[in-house]
Amino acid sequence: MITCFIRYHIDPTKKAAFEHYARNWGEAIPRCGADLIGYFSPHEGSSTLAYGVYSVENLAAYEAYRARLKEDPLGRENYDFANREKFLLREDRTFLKLASAPHGARP
Repeated sequence: MITCFIRYHIDPTKKAAFEHYARNWGEAIPRCGADLIGYFSPHEGSSTLAYGVYSVENLAAYEAYRARLKEDPLGRENYDFANREKFLLREDRTFLKLASAPHGARP
């Protein structure tokens, strides 16, 4: 299992647009095959950093998920919404693998 961490730099004056975008992914991402952990908008501290986090089995599963997401009606609508509203200033993806499992166990 790998987890994708998406770091967004958003326009702080368009936080509500990002939250709308996040709620749409909350429907589309699980439907298209990824295990959505959540989308997180700024609350305290930085007003420009937001995150999206989900897991997939491996990179091949990620590619298949991304293809389904591009064909999903809500996925397409959300991509168009982001392009039209211009609230995403930058988007970086990092794939990580859980290193601490099982939690609390000693080697």
